[in-house]
Amino acid sequence: MNTLRFTAGDPAVEITQITPRLWHALDDDRVTGRGEAITRPDGRIFLSVDAWHRSVFDQLARAMLAALPDPLHTVVDESDQELLAGWQRAGLTIRRREWEYAVPTRPALPAPGLTIGPAEDGPLRELERVVRAQIEETVGWQEMPAEVMVRPDGDTSMYTVAVENGEYVGLVRVTQLTRLPRIGLIAVRADRQRHGIARALLTHALGALHQAGVGTATAEVNEANVAATALFEGIGARRTGSTVELVRHGR
Repeated sequence: MNTLRFTAGDPAVEITQITPRLWHALDDDRVTGRGEAITRPDGRIFLSVDAWHRSVFDQLARAMLAALPDPLHTVVDESDQELLAGWQRAGLTIRRREWEYAVPTRPALPAPGLTIGPAEDGPLRELERVVRAQIEETVGWQEMPAEVMVRPDGDTSMYTVAVENGEYVGLVRVTQLTRLPRIGLIAVRADRQRHGIARALLTHALGALHQAGVGTATAEVNEANVAATALFEGIGARRTGSTVELVRHGR
């Protein structure tokens, strides 16, 4: 838990824009803070500031917010109260909260009526199209994790699918972004939901990790997604923390 992020003092700094998306705070030519804006695959701009002093953070944030078009986003570990307060001072407000889970792996159980296994690009692309359309009609595609916005052509290595009567009806995506595998997406066609397919996909993915000698995976679940929360907690996932996404809309 990082509740004391900033050191004491109020250094006099000069904020310099190095590139269109990079700022430095300079104290006698010494870099004392750095701000960066990154455009994610869905087009949203996310901000980050690395500074030791509260006043340097505030000056960098003000410079970035003045130079960039709205809306602007950032993601903060909710336990980092000083960083959270800094972005709120800058005028950003909490948009959504993600619960972080540690998910124990275990041997997979049979899934009667389903074939679960690797995906092929063509049928997977069609299932992705259907899933994206149904998400757009409900919570909106912008609610999805950034890394699932775009899939490289032909790359199916991270996906496992559920097949029923010859059709792809659900998918799970597992990535290795950190030292622990991450369950980044579970989706089931709307007309096949509430039939245990999501749970079967999840237990299959956890079973494959267990067989590979992995004891724990991670996942993030939007606090508003009651069904996903119940799914993960129903298999013994343990909540370990939370992150919040903040946004500043039009001025």
